[in-house]
Amino acid sequence: MKKFLLVLVLIVFSGYAFAENEISFVYINGSNNNDAKMKNWYESGIEKLHPVLRKKFLNNKNLKNHYLAKDIKIKEKPVIFFWGYKSHKDLDFVKNQLELSKAISSSGSYLVRNLITKFLHDAIWVQKSHNMFQVLEELNEKVKYEADKGNDVILYGYSAGTFVSYEYLFNKLRYINIEELLETLNADNDVIKFVKENPAKNTCLSALSEKYSGIGTLSATGDIIINPDKETLKQNYLRLDNMTEIACAPENKVRGTVNYASPLVLFYSDLADRNYEINYFNKLMVKHIMENGIFMLTVNFREDPLGFPTSRNVTTEELEDILNIKLENPTGFIYDDSSVWSKRMFPFAHTSYWTARRTFSNAIVKSIVNGYRFNYDEAYQNKVIKRNKKKSEL
Repeated sequence: MKKFLLVLVLIVFSGYAFAENEISFVYINGSNNNDAKMKNWYESGIEKLHPVLRKKFLNNKNLKNHYLAKDIKIKEKPVIFFWGYKSHKDLDFVKNQLELSKAISSSGSYLVRNLITKFLHDAIWVQKSHNMFQVLEELNEKVKYEADKGNDVILYGYSAGTFVSYEYLFNKLRYINIEELLETLNADNDVIKFVKENPAKNTCLSALSEKYSGIGTLSATGDIIINPDKETLKQNYLRLDNMTEIACAPENKVRGTVNYASPLVLFYSDLADRNYEINYFNKLMVKHIMENGIFMLTVNFREDPLGFPTSRNVTTEELEDILNIKLENPTGFIYDDSSVWSKRMFPFAHTSYWTARRTFSNAIVKSIVNGYRFNYDEAYQNKVIKRNKKKSEL
């Protein structure tokens, strides 16, 4: 057991073990947080959650040997990234239209429309690409600010904030090898030759866009449309490394994400469509996560009606088969625990993650340990698979 714990902490927290500074927990708000009252509710909840989570994280007995070897510092104050006010103008417009319907609708219909507007508007708003772009740019500035101070970052996405944390990884992680991408897209041979002669660092989707390098644009269908002007493309390509530093997440600074109260799969179900071209990039993102020691957790209360499991937990080998990829020396993991018992009634579970903060904090730390063990500790993995098989046979 002691041997396993040593391996666990060396691999999962390899990015932390020799850090001179701190780990910053960056909390991303969800839907229905678009006025001062709800902003205060959210921020007050995080202020209560963070010290408990921080303490549980540092004092967890399964990681204690790690802290005896090298003390890890977690920032005492939470870093709160609040995007709720951005949707307020659009929401006011919808509310005005809603008031117009009040005179001609039944009270029941009006009530349902009002509830849909209140709880789902922000979730729909933030998914629109021009809105998400603004949010991701500001979040990246927040992450880069922490990185400039030497801090690593863990993102915590709440409810619709899981859309933001997912899109951040998808658009800002440096998982794109531009030479391989151009070859995959059957770019002009002259362009590919030019790229080979002038190699660039790995980059992110954002850096390819017109706002930055102008190499290509991700279309609504999930295709990258390469700049058709060959000479302009070459000129833009030479700026790519500089644009990567501006547009992408700081290299090796995002150590993981925790999505909770997550309706992600409900709104992003098109990722199950193998014909959707965007899955090509999603596959590259997953490969990057697994090979760079990043964790991607989903932690939901079982009573939460909006807490959707992201997927069933699969082994590293199963993940390779599902995505048809080969992972080189993987150390990261993707793990879901949507069975956390909050002891709250289901109408209140979605907003109880900070009132049940001890339970929730324990679940996060436990998921980090179990997520790694499920992927890399064969004995534990077999035990879980055997247990799950018995449950499915009941």
